[in-house]
Amino acid sequence: MLSRDQILRTQRRQHRQLPNLFATHSQSFPRAAIQREYHHQEIFSTLLAVAGGSNGGLLVGVALTQRPDLARAVWCAVPLLDMIRFPQFLIARLWTDEYGDPDVAEEFGWLHAYSPYHHVTEGRAYPAVLFTTAEGDTRVDPLHARKMAALLTASSGSQADHPVLLQQAGRAGHGAGKPASMRVDEGADVLTFLAWQLGAEATA
Repeated sequence: MLSRDQILRTQRRQHRQLPNLFATHSQSFPRAAIQREYHHQEIFSTLLAVAGGSNGGLLVGVALTQRPDLARAVWCAVPLLDMIRFPQFLIARLWTDEYGDPDVAEEFGWLHAYSPYHHVTEGRAYPAVLFTTAEGDTRVDPLHARKMAALLTASSGSQADHPVLLQQAGRAGHGAGKPASMRVDEGADVLTFLAWQLGAEATA
């Protein structure tokens, strides 16, 4: 019978036989920005917000750092954002077959090419951002949202109009099983943030 480590090594070899697996994965993020840019031709960026959670949080993190001009506001929930150190935290070592392994030189290059945390530029104008995370998240470490919020706060050249906010829930996890009351509270906060940034007015 194969040991767990032998099974994992076998699976990794099988993945290596799939050409450009991780490179193709990393290219999906720039493609999303291109699609938004196409729609941006007919929609003013001051009226556009993007949102995503978990892997979707990674997607909007890439959009935020690669094309910050395409949206006025960003909601980034329980995100994976540091793609160089992500395997060091919680269960993320199990995800290297999906995203790539930064300890492998070629895969490090793919990961670094889109890692949101490593593409924050000092003095650049960024949209308003609301990061939401949870202290009890056992899948994606909340440090991703915290360190990204701190770096953007220190680097953004547009915080007077586009603030960077971080909301961390206490007794909550990655999302599954979150009590309805907490989901309602978070939803209200997110809608308030987006309405504020997009200039929407409440109606009776």
